[in-house]
Amino acid sequence: MNVGRPEADEIPPHFVAYVSKVTESDPVGVLTSQIDVTAGLLRGVSEADALKRYAPGKWSVKEVVGHLTDTERIMAYRALRIARGDETPLPGFDEKAYVPPAKFDARPLADLVADFRTVRNATLGLFKSFDADAWRRRGAASGKAISVRALGYMIPGHERHHVEILKARYGLK
Repeated sequence: MNVGRPEADEIPPHFVAYVSKVTESDPVGVLTSQIDVTAGLLRGVSEADALKRYAPGKWSVKEVVGHLTDTERIMAYRALRIARGDETPLPGFDEKAYVPPAKFDARPLADLVADFRTVRNATLGLFKSFDADAWRRRGAASGKAISVRALGYMIPGHERHHVEILKARYGLK
């Protein structure tokens, strides 16, 4: 299904950069292909290297993976609520506050990657279930207007953003 690109008024300003990273017309196809690409990037990372940070105060590789998974869970939940016609404004979340209590560094990287795969598969199942009307529905999250389409593009764009950082700043190849 061609869901169409979201219009400017469907995308909260803080998501524009993520949505713009997805130039393809099929966000579900991008979500599908990213599973193996991102998991492959992380496959050769040792536990010691997964704890490294590129600068003081920055997340470790494990924390980046955990952040991707947490963010996808929240964005998929938002998409579900909006797609189902729930007009309740959805709260924001502070991604920086989620990382410390999650203790991602204490978990094996392989477990974090498996969790990412599980969440991605659930996201794919959800997005594949949407018809054209569901994709176009709009709601509010974090006090901003947003559509299911915008969320469908935001999730893979957010991942691309962090994969670029993992490559450029952490040296992953």
